[in-house]
Amino acid sequence: MRPRRVALAPVPPPARRSLPLADSARPVDRAAQPLYAVWEVTLRCDLACRHCSSRAGRARPDELTTAEALDLVEQLADLGVVEVTLIGGEVYLREDWLVLVEAIRRRGMDCTMVTGGRGLTAERARAARSVGLMSVSVSIDGAPATHDMLRGVMGSHEAAVTAMRHLAEAGMPLSANTQIGRYNRRELSDVFGTIAQAGVHSWQLQLTVAGGRVVDHPQMLLEPYHLLEVMPAIGRLKPEAERADLRLWPGNNLGYFGPFEDLLRGELPGGHRGSCGAGRTAIGIESNGAIKGCPSLPSHEYVGGNVRDDRLRAIWERAEPLRFTRNDRRGELWGRCAQCYYAEDCLGGCSWTAHSLLGRRGNNPFCHHRALSLLRQGRRERVVRAEAAPGVPFDHGRFQIVEEDWPAEELERAFLVAQGRERWLVD
Repeated sequence: MRPRRVALAPVPPPARRSLPLADSARPVDRAAQPLYAVWEVTLRCDLACRHCSSRAGRARPDELTTAEALDLVEQLADLGVVEVTLIGGEVYLREDWLVLVEAIRRRGMDCTMVTGGRGLTAERARAARSVGLMSVSVSIDGAPATHDMLRGVMGSHEAAVTAMRHLAEAGMPLSANTQIGRYNRRELSDVFGTIAQAGVHSWQLQLTVAGGRVVDHPQMLLEPYHLLEVMPAIGRLKPEAERADLRLWPGNNLGYFGPFEDLLRGELPGGHRGSCGAGRTAIGIESNGAIKGCPSLPSHEYVGGNVRDDRLRAIWERAEPLRFTRNDRRGELWGRCAQCYYAEDCLGGCSWTAHSLLGRRGNNPFCHHRALSLLRQGRRERVVRAEAAPGVPFDHGRFQIVEEDWPAEELERAFLVAQGRERWLVD
């Protein structure tokens, strides 16, 4: 049954301050270069998304002032960041958001934005374009009824489509993003039709992760074996996307060494997804100045410092929670990931996905290669919630992996779905 309770936004706690830094940076720390920054400029939001990992809604009590945020822009540029993506909450609910866009562009960095689009008016779209915002990604998570259910507000799908029209009319390059979970996994064609008609230049797809509000509604998650139908469905859309001159862009937690990897990531070195880039090529910023190696990682375990206490470069180079991908990580692999043929290339896949699900990195059941390998053995994996989440931004609970035999009456169809000869598994 689909969840119907409206997602409530918690009162965010203040940032943890004065976190320890190492006495010095290592050569590997100084060599790491954050080319891409994702900056949550406010946690305030006008939607109530049931799959929101940050539990957005209320502003943090200690969000950066305009002066502090502008100083951070300078530090990002000095650190060598090339692109800054502004996220929320909802970016336009911060009163000085256009000032921040203008400052980022003035320092020569690209500036993009992600939005749910509920209040992105024509005036806001024109203003954003006038100060140099370069592209906006609008979240579309299914056909209208499913999207509205997931976003927690009736009419949010219509509002998002209207926002795309406003952006296009303002001359703003437009993209889209979609989280794939249990309820919308068979509606990707509907989403594609909507965004192709809107004229987007790219479409990012990623799996819904067991963090934040999703832990309260675990039925929203895919089962790992659902990848057997999801990945072929995405593969079928790839040629359509090419014909529409639309880049289909798989997110960091989608795929992993299955038969569609070259189709979806053939332009990357080696033609496949590499290991987690948090703290190596990417940096995440929370609206109270907290710094993580990736914007999505759980705050409690991965915030390494705060720009109110230390300069950004010092946090980047000397905060232990940002260093984990710069270290030899082979020893942290466990479960099936430790025994995988691709272990040293993949290193357990998306750290956010694994840690949010299981409470630590190094084992990720949401892997197409793994689902196919288990299928050949007549086996599959499910995830079951074992612990609830505390109820604060970027929290997580804990799930258990249950490995079991495929039901005999479903096994033949599962093989046909994996081969693309049938579309959907048995529900």
